[in-house]
Amino acid sequence: MELEQLLVTLAIGAIAGWLAGQLIKGGGFGIIKNIILGIVGAVVGGWLFGLLGISIGGAWIGPIITATVGALVLIFVVGLATKKK
Repeated sequence: MELEQLLVTLAIGAIAGWLAGQLIKGGGFGIIKNIILGIVGAVVGGWLFGLLGISIGGAWIGPIITATVGALVLIFVVGLATKKK
């Protein structure tokens, strides 16, 4: 992966993490953790959409939507795993 691709991936993941944190009730885990989860969520979203055969086009919007969905799934799962009883 070239430096430019890495920076774009990190930027999309950061935007998706922030956006997912805004969409989750309670704001998710805080801005920094949401951004980290967004970056990892970009990978999860890409895998999940690929598994389901979903392809969203666009230079920026498609990847942001994919990464946001992945981040939402990841924040939800992490929230379930860390939920205090």
